[in-house]
Amino acid sequence: MESLLKQAIVIGAGIGGLAVAIRLRVKGYAVTVIEAADRPGGKLAEIRMEGYRFDAGPSLFTLPEQVDELFRIAGKTPSDYFRYESLPIITRYFYPDGTLINAWQDAERFAEEIEVKTGEPRAHVKTLLRKSRQIYGITREVFLERSLHTLSTYLRWNTLKSALQVHRIDAFRTMDQANRSFFKDARVVQLFNRYATYNGSDPWQAPATLNIIPHLEHNLGAYFPENGMYDITLSLFTLAKEIGVVFQMGTVAERIVVGTGSRIAVAARPAYGEPVEAPQNRGQEVKGVQVNGKLIPADLVVSNADIVPTYRKLMPDQPAPESTLRQPRSSSALIFYWAMDRQYPQTDVHNIFFSANYQEEFQKMWREKSLSDDPTVYLYVSARRNPQDAPSGCDNFFVMINAPCDQGQDWDALIAEARKNILRKLEQQMGTPVEAHIRHEQVLDPRTIASRTSSHQGALYGNSSNNRFAAFLRHPNFSSRIKGLYFTGGSVHPGGGIPLCLLSARIVSELV
Repeated sequence: MESLLKQAIVIGAGIGGLAVAIRLRVKGYAVTVIEAADRPGGKLAEIRMEGYRFDAGPSLFTLPEQVDELFRIAGKTPSDYFRYESLPIITRYFYPDGTLINAWQDAERFAEEIEVKTGEPRAHVKTLLRKSRQIYGITREVFLERSLHTLSTYLRWNTLKSALQVHRIDAFRTMDQANRSFFKDARVVQLFNRYATYNGSDPWQAPATLNIIPHLEHNLGAYFPENGMYDITLSLFTLAKEIGVVFQMGTVAERIVVGTGSRIAVAARPAYGEPVEAPQNRGQEVKGVQVNGKLIPADLVVSNADIVPTYRKLMPDQPAPESTLRQPRSSSALIFYWAMDRQYPQTDVHNIFFSANYQEEFQKMWREKSLSDDPTVYLYVSARRNPQDAPSGCDNFFVMINAPCDQGQDWDALIAEARKNILRKLEQQMGTPVEAHIRHEQVLDPRTIASRTSSHQGALYGNSSNNRFAAFLRHPNFSSRIKGLYFTGGSVHPGGGIPLCLLSARIVSELV
């Protein structure tokens, strides 16, 4: 009977929470997911307005087998729930000097495109992609697919093999230094430096280990879900419900309740962000989650919430890992969702409009915590692949620039200025009016990202990776002090983005 199964509670129905709920249910747990919003997805959500549909957050899909795996372990056929197609062109890059580079998924064609458009020898591109493949091979099993915080990981032969090759993962140069050693053309360096933004980092600070990312796109492939990115969320939500996961939507988890033996430990609740004194009791374990002032009992609890509010709000009476929580946060984003009354055939699904001074743009963001007057603009047009996302003859523009996390900036002024700068850039580089064709608009900024997704300071990827030791500074996927408490999602190991969130869910399942 269901009542006799071990009970698991997952806090948050983001992609990591959905994945871990499915995995725990397959392992035989009775699983309840508590989600404050009325729809699942977290950052992987959608926006609808006046006949247009927008993917609200992540927009590039790699490693689709990680999604497929969730259906297979549940005994289902993935294609019955979720379909996707390969993207021939991953990204179209527009430069201020008029250069246009199509980043073909096929590595040979991509290398040829770069040679033809910039004069950079195609052999240089192939060399970087081989290096990217090598870094992935060395780090995948140890740094991405297993916990870095358990002894068993370090007793494995594969860990020793990876340790013996650590000099090959390029951790002691910055991404920019490495890319300048591969390429002479500044446009090509800029293209590959951009991959640092995939986890909210700065290529002038982040280690060149992040050059692992091009391997995912050009050696393994980039894809587009048949109905857009939110289809990932909806398909996993459907699967979870089918196999018996219970969802309490629109429900706020107030507290993770911790006890010792039969006694529940309760301490005075400090103000949010106020340091707390460590309790003296030992041998603690989770008892469940408090909702509407009442305890929902559980044998284990998994928090899919950002690690900072997990401690500050859900466990204010427990000692927090302050050195981890105070690590610099990743970047955030400023996003405009524009319902256009015409189409722009010069664009593909993913488009980048580069700034003239990329380094200045990052200095402005990381040092001054502000926005450049000449930002690099990412334009995502899902209607290019899924015409139902916009009315006939129209486009749905997801327009994003990288932004610092929220530290009290005057965002209203920054947004107004950024909007003008973005429009000027798009109109200049596409050679056609944009503002005059915006029918409807919504805006998402670091403040609203924080409030809607409980992401501390609106950081998209938890802690930044502007440190060669960043992988080891992320919070582990389990509590070493509280039995039955686990953590998943982009703010803990192995990091942010859809593939890593799904891997965090697998790690938790294996730890359980």
